Amino acid sequence: MKIICDWNKCNNEGKYKAPIEKDNSKKFRMLCLNHVKEFNKSWNYFSGMSDDQVLEFIKSDLTWHKPTQSFSSNDNFFKVLWNNTLKDEIKKNGFEPNYDYMNQYRFDKNDIKAFSIIGVNVGISWEKIHIKFKKLVKKFHPDMNAGNKKFEEKLKVITLAYTQLKNTYRKRINGSPKHTTRY
Repeated sequence: MKIICDWNKCNNEGKYKAPIEKDNSKKFRMLCLNHVKEFNKSWNYFSGMSDDQVLEFIKSDLTWHKPTQSFSSNDNFFKVLWNNTLKDEIKKNGFEPNYDYMNQYRFDKNDIKAFSIIGVNVGISWEKIHIKFKKLVKKFHPDMNAGNKKFEEKLKVITLAYTQLKNTYRKRINGSPKHTTRY
């Protein structure tokens, strides 16, 4: 079935989509090549908007027009993922490890788990953690694995573990822990 161009009195075949509304809806009209070019020359998504509305749109576009949350929010995706990872690992291993001996180094159970996820010894230097993290990013990056979601999820967990350790090591620099590490 041939679609006719939706332009005044044009009988050419309409092969090209042109939006009807600015709201990114699926509403569009079909135009021929000449008329879609003409349409594109005059199309202005921001026409009729005030400067403030345009700035608000651009600001919102940075987060794909979705609301953001602080990391401390209880339903923050990464916080939920991290907490679930910790719970799953403890359940998988079937025991609650004794972390008391680690208190002298001021690593909590989240830190211990993060060391485990990254695959390094507890208390290792920051430089060695960073080197290992870079290797893991290269190994599990979706671009290196044909966009496989399994690797993407693994990389998210590794990144969260790295962030956990980065925050812990940063606190050591700014605080006064018993054990100091050079970074």
